Amino acid sequence: MNDETKIDVATAEPVTSYDDLDLAGEAAPRRRRWPVIAVIGLALAIGAWLLLRPGSDAAPADKADQSPTVTVVSPGRGTVQGVISATGTLAARREIPVGSVGEGGQVVSVLVDAGDWVRQGEVLAVVDRSVQNQQAASQSAQISVAQADANLAQANLDRALKLVARGFISKADVDRLTATRDAAVARVRVARAQLGELQARANRLSIVAPAAGLVLERNTEPGQVVGAASGVLFRIAKGGEMELMAQVSESDLTALSVGETANVTPVGTDRSFTGQIWQLSPTINPQTRQGMARIALAYDAALRPGGFASANIDSGTVVAPLLPESAVLSDDKGTFVYIVGGNNKVIRQPVKTGLVTRDGIAITSGLSGNERVVLRAGGFLAPGDKVIPKAAASQPAAG
Repeated sequence: MNDETKIDVATAEPVTSYDDLDLAGEAAPRRRRWPVIAVIGLALAIGAWLLLRPGSDAAPADKADQSPTVTVVSPGRGTVQGVISATGTLAARREIPVGSVGEGGQVVSVLVDAGDWVRQGEVLAVVDRSVQNQQAASQSAQISVAQADANLAQANLDRALKLVARGFISKADVDRLTATRDAAVARVRVARAQLGELQARANRLSIVAPAAGLVLERNTEPGQVVGAASGVLFRIAKGGEMELMAQVSESDLTALSVGETANVTPVGTDRSFTGQIWQLSPTINPQTRQGMARIALAYDAALRPGGFASANIDSGTVVAPLLPESAVLSDDKGTFVYIVGGNNKVIRQPVKTGLVTRDGIAITSGLSGNERVVLRAGGFLAPGDKVIPKAAASQPAAG
């Protein structure tokens, strides 16, 4: 009676061991699934290794897909018309300050105003000269007195010369009378010179234009007391000529020369005036690193001294490749561009730049014009990078 009878729950039939139970049937499929999973995992691992192993066909394709696409252009060579843009201040080309050069006095009248044209020697203002006129009249009377003394001395000498032959007057008396006559004549000349001095001083009281031109400033009014310390009373633009004092960079200054043409446009107007460079600054400002190009302009009412204006200066022509500014880079090693070599790898190419135009920058050295130059995104590249070059839709004009 030690044997125990087992009852199958599903069939209600007795069983003699646990192997006959469905519990054994449930564990068997689980043991059979593990080998299948292992085989599948091994197959996946082998497939991945075949795809990614070095030298496989898939690896280069994936790597090529990751290379960036860049726009390139072959600029060629062309004639570039150089134009240098500059700004500056309008001024009189030759400005003449006029002040009081005499003893001074009270201004009686002012005969011109700012904006008037004057001739050389024309009176600009009159200073009271009543005192000087009285001094001149007094000196004129002194001349009359001196002249009378000279006449008397001459008459005495003439009479003495007639008496010498008769023996009534000695030779010494004649010499004395001659000396008296000569002194009287000299006093006449002195008096006349003093009168001339007084008249010249009086004439200097009138303020006159030293040259013909345009009156720019009037700084005096009737009733004002003026003198040598009064400063500038009038400013005159000699001949009415104007100029633009254009500030240009140190590098641009070397590309300019006297006589080159410039178009000047004052602020507030759309009119342009043609002028020529008549002087280039011999020095460079050490703070701003700029020099001055002085552009001569004919008179026009729209050209007001002190106003601001811009200028486009012709700086000659050059035959060279022309690139947009986006293609030209610079760092502490200098200016350069990126070109794409035959293996589609990026190469750093040092260059020198020249004229700057509205169409781009002329490359004076470093390029022949036949290279494939990266136009944009050069800042994200490095020498040796592999890229996919794409030709630009339209190349920049070379002139």
